[in-house]
Amino acid sequence: MQRLNFTKMHGLGNDFVVIDAINQTVKLSPEQIRRIADRHFGVGCDQLLLVQKALTGEADFGYRIFNADGGEVEQCGNGARCFARFVRDRQLTHKDEIAVETKTGIIYPRLEQDGQVTVNMGAPKFDPASLPFDADGPQDSYTLKIKDQEIRIGAISMGNPHAVLQVKDVDTAPVSLLGPAISAHAAFPRGVNVGFMQILARDHIRLRVYERGAGETLACGTGACAATVVGHRLGELDDTVNVDLPGGQLLIRWLGDHQPVWMTGPATYVFEGSIEI
Repeated sequence: MQRLNFTKMHGLGNDFVVIDAINQTVKLSPEQIRRIADRHFGVGCDQLLLVQKALTGEADFGYRIFNADGGEVEQCGNGARCFARFVRDRQLTHKDEIAVETKTGIIYPRLEQDGQVTVNMGAPKFDPASLPFDADGPQDSYTLKIKDQEIRIGAISMGNPHAVLQVKDVDTAPVSLLGPAISAHAAFPRGVNVGFMQILARDHIRLRVYERGAGETLACGTGACAATVVGHRLGELDDTVNVDLPGGQLLIRWLGDHQPVWMTGPATYVFEGSIEI
């Protein structure tokens, strides 16, 4: 049995339990993570974030992310903003820009004067093997068979895998039906996050995201990045795009191939607590 101090935070309603694993010993099994994430018997969250010491001298911190089902994932954009706000406000660092190790590389969150957080999410990867995705070479779009339907998707990695499909109206999009079906499709052996994108203008989209291991969330930072990149590559979006998610708005900037994607948005505290587990 261990008692852990935690902080509940959210980025546009995508909510997190943030645990400082530098100043307290933390050993969590997938079952214990599921209990913490449970909204009836635990704290409740989409993801659990661990703040750790960096493994190399190239970064200031290490960052591990666990979905509500207990599985570890590679990246989380909304979580990255909360991570940056947490380590700065807890005086674990005095830097405005920090280097953070993730499972797929180093990201660089920066705290802005207005309280927002901007994150250099790195360059998107288009090779299907990077997701991984069973397809013959990188393309701007792919056809995916779901039962008797053929679905057109864009598929890229933002450090974690994303499939993006364009819809006429996100309010009526079959997120609860197609989200799980695409997320668990055999073509994505490790699963995939699924974005449903409605283009309003060249600089404005609406987006809903079904996240593997969590279900539909109120916001997904890497999903917003992925949708912007997919739309840009199809020639339908500009370099700077406002992304409206159910929980609020993110600003995404991408200048094209080999360039990093920049995401700006809020990070909000909810409450502090401790849990015996």
